[in-house]
Amino acid sequence: MTATSVGVPVGNTADRPIRPYKQGFNWGQAGNLAAIVLIAFWCLAPFYWMLVLALRDSDYTFDNTPWPTHVTLDNFRYAFDTSINSFGRSLINSLIIGTAVTVLSMLIGVFAGYALSRLVFRGKSIVLAAILGASMFPGVAILTPIFQLFSDWGWLGTYQGLILPQISFSIPLAVYTLTSFFADMPWELEEAARVDGCTPIQAFRKVILPLAAPAMFTTAILVFLASWNEFLLSSVLSNGVKSVEPSTVAIANFTAGPHIVPYTQTMAAGVIVTIPLVIVVLVFQRRIVSGLTAGGVKG
Repeated sequence: MTATSVGVPVGNTADRPIRPYKQGFNWGQAGNLAAIVLIAFWCLAPFYWMLVLALRDSDYTFDNTPWPTHVTLDNFRYAFDTSINSFGRSLINSLIIGTAVTVLSMLIGVFAGYALSRLVFRGKSIVLAAILGASMFPGVAILTPIFQLFSDWGWLGTYQGLILPQISFSIPLAVYTLTSFFADMPWELEEAARVDGCTPIQAFRKVILPLAAPAMFTTAILVFLASWNEFLLSSVLSNGVKSVEPSTVAIANFTAGPHIVPYTQTMAAGVIVTIPLVIVVLVFQRRIVSGLTAGGVKG
């Protein structure tokens, strides 16, 4: 027996017209879009203005037109003019220093991060706290003793004098980042590899390192970018030696005469230094994102 409500028509509901659902304006999405546009403008506006000045004739340096006017490539020719400056050589120096700092920091950071995350030993928390504290230590505080020490060793104006201090600041970044990643990896992976007959070293090399590749790649990029952009230590420890000074120091030494700063030429050099970093981030953006999010979700 079927009971029906009085006054309610009985029929096939599939034949009834469906009224479209009116969705209101999504203020949440609009707010997110506005925040993204604001952040993008805040980050890209300085680079855009630097590019505008780099393409502008030096006679119109203080022109406030927000788009390129009086376009010329003379500023880029000035940057690579070996008779005026050594900017081209400084780019090679930055590449050499950045590569050496990245390779040495990652070699130490991978093994130290694995040991701090996997091994149990006395004073482990103290070591990790000391590494974290070293990453927060201001470089200007130790600049004077480093200058005096390297002066006694004869390391001023040498590659090792520029590489070693940067490694001391890059290692804490690499160790702390990789320690967090290794700590999130399940122990069962290594145990399964050892059950299959792998030694601890083989398990680390064949299982852990391939899985840690995204995090290692991202950490290496962060270390390289920090070394490429470093100025304070390099400006002092290069000691005015043109053959070893990096690009950041070479740009700071641009001059067009006594008390004259070549703004447009300096902006052109800044664009040249920035473009490799932009290319690296755009080419490896997937690896960077996967490395930053790796280990963030536990299953």
